[in-house]
Amino acid sequence: MHLEIVLPDESPDQTPDLLVDLARTADQAGFAGLYLPDHVLPPGEYGTASGFGGVYEALITLGHLAAVTRRIRLGTSVLVLPLRNPFVVAKQVATIDRLSGGRVVLGVGAGWSEQEYAAVGVPFGERGARLDEGIDLLRALWRGETTFTGQRFGFEYGVFEPKPGRAIPIMVGGLSRRAFRRVAERADEWQGLGHTPETFARDAELIKELTDQPLRLSTRIQWEQQSVAEIVETAHGFAEAGTDALAIWLGDQDQARARLDDLAGQPELRPFLTAD
Repeated sequence: MHLEIVLPDESPDQTPDLLVDLARTADQAGFAGLYLPDHVLPPGEYGTASGFGGVYEALITLGHLAAVTRRIRLGTSVLVLPLRNPFVVAKQVATIDRLSGGRVVLGVGAGWSEQEYAAVGVPFGERGARLDEGIDLLRALWRGETTFTGQRFGFEYGVFEPKPGRAIPIMVGGLSRRAFRRVAERADEWQGLGHTPETFARDAELIKELTDQPLRLSTRIQWEQQSVAEIVETAHGFAEAGTDALAIWLGDQDQARARLDDLAGQPELRPFLTAD
């Protein structure tokens, strides 16, 4: 199992310097990946139940972090793709992947905020279909296909650049049966949320029943009031459950650096970190 982190990008008081410091520290310590959250217009103030989702735009920030890191994977957890034009996302992600030397993973999801969809003029009821078509379009552009015909998007004889030097992995987030089928049919990776080791193993098995293709199956946990010893115990539980990667949300900006140092300094977690 690999350990990853979710950067604390929800606070409006967040500073670029802290994000850079956390990214560099995680990179040097051997964490496998770092993620940024995403929402265009969260329906609540920071600190409320619905006030979260990323102050800085995730893809632009990943481009910045690519310049100050060397080996760590750079991803979104997760980008609400139906809120965006997938042609633009394809170019943004392909560009970051080139700039980073092939370190990007695009995590996508359908989102949940009907208010957010209404604000940007996208029908909430179409979010699943738009996500599926968006993923298909991204793949077509990155493969260099010259035509694409979908229900909402399409082109004829277009030339897309920059072409990625590899197949950029797409990670789908979600906990519904429809999300599991989307993972099986369209994704390279899955990231769950709010699991225990037992519920992760159950959901991973459901996904495996839908496909014979190899998938990277991971989940994300929140570090809230737990002690570092409890986080270590939880990590080992997920490893025993067969988790490929565990992403840990570090808390708010005042907690994040100390918690990252705590994780990096735990001998019991060293098997989950990448030797340099």
